Amino acid sequence: MGCGTSVATETQLKKLETEEAVRTPGLALTIKAAVLIQRWYRRYMARLEMRRRYTWNIFQSIEYAGEQDQLQLSSFFSFMLDNFTQLSGNGPDLISQLLNPVVDPWLDREICYTLIPVPDSYTGPRISFPLCVSDTNALLSAFKEQQILHARYVLQLLFEAKKLLKQMPNIIHLSTSYTKDITICGDLHGHLDDLLLIFYKNGLPSAETPYVFNGDFVDRGKKSVEVVIILFAYFLLYPDYMHLNRGNHEDHIMNLRYGFTKEVMQKYKNHGREILQLFQDVFSLLPIATVIDGKVLIVHGGISDQTDLDFLSSIERHKVKSALRFPRHSLEQLDIGQSCRHVKRMRSVDSSCSSSRSYSKNQGTPGQRKRRCKLKRDDSAVSTSSSSSSSSSSVCSPHTPSSQSLRPCPSSPSLPCKVLQVPYLDSLSSVPLPSPPQHEQEWKQIVDILWSDPKTQEGCSPNSFRGGGCYFGPDVTQRLLLQHGLQMLIRSHECKQEGYEFCHGGKVITIFSASNYYEEGSNRGAYIKLGRELVPRFYQYQVSRITRKLTLTQRIRAAEGSALRALKEKLFAHRSELMANFQQRDPNNTGTVSVCEWAQVLECVLRLDLPWRTLRPHLARLASDGSVEYQSCFEDMEPGAPLPKVAPNLAETLFRYRTDIEIIFNIIDKDHSGKKKAL
Repeated sequence: MGCGTSVATETQLKKLETEEAVRTPGLALTIKAAVLIQRWYRRYMARLEMRRRYTWNIFQSIEYAGEQDQLQLSSFFSFMLDNFTQLSGNGPDLISQLLNPVVDPWLDREICYTLIPVPDSYTGPRISFPLCVSDTNALLSAFKEQQILHARYVLQLLFEAKKLLKQMPNIIHLSTSYTKDITICGDLHGHLDDLLLIFYKNGLPSAETPYVFNGDFVDRGKKSVEVVIILFAYFLLYPDYMHLNRGNHEDHIMNLRYGFTKEVMQKYKNHGREILQLFQDVFSLLPIATVIDGKVLIVHGGISDQTDLDFLSSIERHKVKSALRFPRHSLEQLDIGQSCRHVKRMRSVDSSCSSSRSYSKNQGTPGQRKRRCKLKRDDSAVSTSSSSSSSSSSVCSPHTPSSQSLRPCPSSPSLPCKVLQVPYLDSLSSVPLPSPPQHEQEWKQIVDILWSDPKTQEGCSPNSFRGGGCYFGPDVTQRLLLQHGLQMLIRSHECKQEGYEFCHGGKVITIFSASNYYEEGSNRGAYIKLGRELVPRFYQYQVSRITRKLTLTQRIRAAEGSALRALKEKLFAHRSELMANFQQRDPNNTGTVSVCEWAQVLECVLRLDLPWRTLRPHLARLASDGSVEYQSCFEDMEPGAPLPKVAPNLAETLFRYRTDIEIIFNIIDKDHSGKKKAL
């Protein structure tokens, strides 16, 4: 009886084990499934990362191309100013007022704001000077409620800030011995929500919470006026604990393109021009660098192999109203008249100079001699006088010394190498080629500080991608740090996806505080806290109620769509050039080219340094044979209705230069009414 029960139990146990084995897969099968899931996930994340990177490259390339366009436009204005605007002696013209603005004398006196009444109907914040905490709190509350500060208070705020900034040195020296931490913020670009979030997370400026804001407070964002007013208000309230460095967008010419000028004129129609003029002065007075504990250098852009902190400490920074405006350089500065008065004494030098070129003073007619002695400058003289070959500020300007027609006299045993031949009557007067004037050296130093970017390669080279400043390598950083006993360089100027980035072996830190800079969810903002140990601590954030609800894929898809739209606009703006190049590579007029040729044409025309092969599925269709149908690049940008009366390429040209045209119209439209009387 008992044995029968035992046999039945064993049979049931074996049956249960068999069923369990069927239900539970083997260990090898489980591992294989896990590997397949992991492989799929890694590929999925790799594709997302690829999309994120090329989206970022598109945004950044288009941004820098826009800066190049701005530099070219300002160079055009400068060229016009130097060559044409002085031909009519009827007073300053429009371009002169733009590039060499003369601030009204009354803006230096309190009368600039006392004559402006504040009506009883005004419901915005009312502040009194000297400012107190209640005034700054009132500004914060008002700006959260979308209120605008009255023009009288704006002018008075700028007037007081200007007086205080005049007393500030070019380089601010701070110490952590008097405070627990110093907070360093990067570009804000008119993002008021980012500024308010920083204050919420980190605390309002005070003796316990000192701040350094590293430039680019304005432009691009819609709340630049509010951002800069808050910063200047706290600067007046706590001048020892609120520090503001100048950025490359604290520049009235940059403001014309990137929105600050337009914003001011729209918000202050009656007194906008006075406010802008005072902003120009205040921006030019901002310090250009900050040093913490003698070990950490903070500048907006970067450095070059010519950067000299001792020289920067001694310059008159307020003279550089715009880093885009090259200092005027003419033959008058060479004191030629005085040299020509000693022409008899210089005749022997002239003769030796002429003989070295196998020309005799008595050979040929006077006209031939004059033609032979045309003023031209050798390339070597240009590199000597205008910039060093390794670094040099690369802000392109047609009126730089390189564009002048001067030629140094060829070298000879009896003649210095840096000599200019200047025609005087029927002979030549030799004038020593001067070193760059003081104001030109100051300009170059400030341009490098405001516009430069780090690079991984050694050395220093012109920043051709932006069009201004230079690229500086790890060796340049190391040399400057050793020269001045520094440990670290903190800079801003570049948007980073995580809000900050290390380079040059951790010696250079980029900090960027405007989140969602390119598109909703495109990047985080960040700020740095430095204590007595000078070890940076990073705090990240992202201002967006929408972004928090989106998945990573949704955020990347949204940013990618925005970037591709901007890129397609670029394609349409250069349609004629692209089509001409495509057709050159399509002699049989098939409407197709190879993928390689398609990518080469896009890079040759647009020069955006993008992964065109990767982007091809988003920009153009493939034919059945695998070639690219190049006309499909422009299908999404075709106008809805034909324009038979419009000249060929007119719409494309207007579209390409729409930003420049808007800038010119904004200059002409003094009251920003959007209307201009016909002549």
